[in-house]
Amino acid sequence: MSLDTVEYQSNNNGVYSCQYHVVWCPKYRRSVLVSGVDTRLQEIIQGVCPACRAELLELGVMPEHVHLLVEVDPQYGIHRLVRAIKGRSARVLRLEYP
Repeated sequence: MSLDTVEYQSNNNGVYSCQYHVVWCPKYRRSVLVSGVDTRLQEIIQGVCPACRAELLELGVMPEHVHLLVEVDPQYGIHRLVRAIKGRSARVLRLEYP
């Protein structure tokens, strides 16, 4: 990707383009993201990102891991977004799929 095609965002303090590739796995890398759990996880992630002022660029859910490409305001921080996604998805999925 060249600098000419990069779309920049801005906030009160500056201009940025902070894109992060995040990958995480369930405990012991078990294949639990199958048969409906994967689509529900995608719905949860798509709901959390706008609430956390992040733009979801790409999302891939495999049976044993999740790939996420997001653009986040550097003042908000990637750590807060990941904490929100993993926290909400864990809580909701445990309630819906015991």
